[in-house]
Amino acid sequence: MADAYPATLAKDTPDAASSDAAPVDPNQLADKLDDPMSDIELGEGLTGYVADAASGESLFDKNGGEGVTPASTTKLVTAVAALRSLGPDEHLHTRVVRSGDTLTLVGGGDPTLSSTGPGGYPSLASMTELAQRTADSLDGSGTDTVTLAYDDSLYSGPPLAPSWKPNYVTGGSVAPVHALMVNEGYGDDGYPVDDPPRQAAEEFARQLEDAGVDVSGDPSSEKAPEDAERVARVASPEISALVEKMLLESNNNIAEALVRHVARSEGESPSFGGGSTAISGVMSDLDVSGVDVADGSGLSVDNNISPEALVDVLAAALDSQNPELQTVPSSLPTAHFTGTLDGRYAPDSPTEEGAGVVRAKTGTLSEVSALAGTINDADGRLLLFAFIANDPLASGSRLDRLASAVATCGCS
Repeated sequence: MADAYPATLAKDTPDAASSDAAPVDPNQLADKLDDPMSDIELGEGLTGYVADAASGESLFDKNGGEGVTPASTTKLVTAVAALRSLGPDEHLHTRVVRSGDTLTLVGGGDPTLSSTGPGGYPSLASMTELAQRTADSLDGSGTDTVTLAYDDSLYSGPPLAPSWKPNYVTGGSVAPVHALMVNEGYGDDGYPVDDPPRQAAEEFARQLEDAGVDVSGDPSSEKAPEDAERVARVASPEISALVEKMLLESNNNIAEALVRHVARSEGESPSFGGGSTAISGVMSDLDVSGVDVADGSGLSVDNNISPEALVDVLAAALDSQNPELQTVPSSLPTAHFTGTLDGRYAPDSPTEEGAGVVRAKTGTLSEVSALAGTINDADGRLLLFAFIANDPLASGSRLDRLASAVATCGCS
């Protein structure tokens, strides 16, 4: 597997993982990891697992089968479940339907719906486009004044997980989970609003006015009539693009939306509980054990995933028998280059050897740090790894030392 990005900052690293690269000697890898593991002083709070990508052979195991709090590496599970259950080419739709002179804005669970326009990659659905399409549809009917309702009924259950800390929302880490939201439920100040569905409806009303449609009164929360006529709709980016955005940014709002859609696809209630059950079913279908989730983002301390399970999830994504999952490895942040690893593995740091060759999902909570992904070692062998620390001293920089050590290993 070729590196996705030039490893310009890495030393003596291969341009590609050669198919005939020498297998790793587990004893030599353990020796390579011994000093950095001692240096980072995480002790029993550290768990880890490394496997060969081609053969699946276990190369390093430090309590790798033990379930621990995985933080945002949970999103690897969410990504694989979404691609497996929904398919990479599906879209999430936001609709407008009509009954008489009442329009209803119906949330389809697209958290990336934008207020003003696509702008960049991936190209997002926008309220501007939806309002214009609605106005164009109404233009031929002679209707120029409407009342507006909004329907947020697609999801069930509470909008916040019981185990989430209150500051996750007030601090801007995640918005309350709703099927209808615009700009991921955030206001102009960069923090979540109290009522994302109403915010979306009020934004849509403004956009309708700008498009030449008069809106009478304030939007009201109502379920769309079953026999309502569809007026217009807009589509989210493909699921594969949403997964890519989620993994690169560690986007919590996309993660929670995807889990609810997996739940619906798997015949479960689109809620935290239904999502948990649905994820378990998809993991079982992939023969992955050791995964028990309470949310899709990894914010919950009730999530319980073993490092070995994360490696198994990555192995499933790399398996040619699962082509629908290929977005996952290609979307992992690259050390000192993209996403949540952009600012790590800097030149002249103790971890610089991993720049450009460590590709991994990060995870951070209070007293929790995690890193799971792929590494091309010094011989060009592709390895899968997961390191998780549940310890008061846990930090990303400590785990980066371990990934860099694996990257420099010529351990054949």
